[in-house]
Amino acid sequence: MEKTIEDGEATIEVTNLRKRFGQTQALDGMTFTVAPRQITGFVGPNGAGKSTTMRVIMGLDKPDQGTASVGGRPYRSLRTPLKHIGALLDAGAVQPSRTARNHLLWLAHSQGLSSKRVDEVVSQAGLQDVAKRKAGGFSLGMRQRLGIAAALLGDPPVLMLDEPFNGLDPEGIVWMRGFLSSLAQQGRAVLVSSHLMSELQDTADHLVVVGRGKVIADMSVRDMLASASQGRVALRTSARTQAMTLLAREGATVSSTGPDTLTVSGLPAEKIVSLLGRGAVPFSEVSSHRASLEEAYMELTRDAVQYRGTVPEGAAR
Repeated sequence: MEKTIEDGEATIEVTNLRKRFGQTQALDGMTFTVAPRQITGFVGPNGAGKSTTMRVIMGLDKPDQGTASVGGRPYRSLRTPLKHIGALLDAGAVQPSRTARNHLLWLAHSQGLSSKRVDEVVSQAGLQDVAKRKAGGFSLGMRQRLGIAAALLGDPPVLMLDEPFNGLDPEGIVWMRGFLSSLAQQGRAVLVSSHLMSELQDTADHLVVVGRGKVIADMSVRDMLASASQGRVALRTSARTQAMTLLAREGATVSSTGPDTLTVSGLPAEKIVSLLGRGAVPFSEVSSHRASLEEAYMELTRDAVQYRGTVPEGAAR
């Protein structure tokens, strides 16, 4: 019989979390909710506070202020935590000399779970052919699958996964997308931290964007893409430089997105067509711009990036 999951069980509540490490304010009022029946992407630049937040949720770090709860209860109060929340925070956290199945058996017995349940999650994670192999010989992708299997052991209403797409081959990525969607459809709350915006665009229903220890945006993926696309026009032209100069002179903000494509904001499409026609600038397409999740994310976090690299001299050429 399929497990019944109550909405109250399938939630993560993070409220006004503050945490300082020495001179670094890692969390500065972090507040958000992970709701049932959807995949929530948890994204932000390096140093934004994602890992610290997840560690606080799991009771691994104690906040200076604020609370984090799973199904309305702090993690440390859960007698059998694997039955409430399954987490993949570090795919490498496995004893390399143990076989995959023995690693899962050890975890299962610590929570009063049966060996039958171990075999079920081995099958769910696609580990049947390697269950008797030592985990130390696993690729990163196979360790990710082992971590997913461990997170599922207690059949929890809440899943929290850190970079679950790392190391997966294309087949594994397709499997992961479908697998996460199926978990949400069962009524579970699924929190996925990832830097792969392209994967979250195809997977997540909701996004929590963080920077410098605070929530920058908390909205559906659909709304975020719509907001980022609003008022922008995609232009395809063989005279890119000429078009950029002409439109900028009229007050538009123009950015190059490809060898023959531009994104224009500040002017409606009709006005752009008129200006290009009068200026005898050739173009083959003018249409509403559809922003990618990566574009929306980069715009939101522009002022929240703490660690920036530099482009080596000559690379831009």
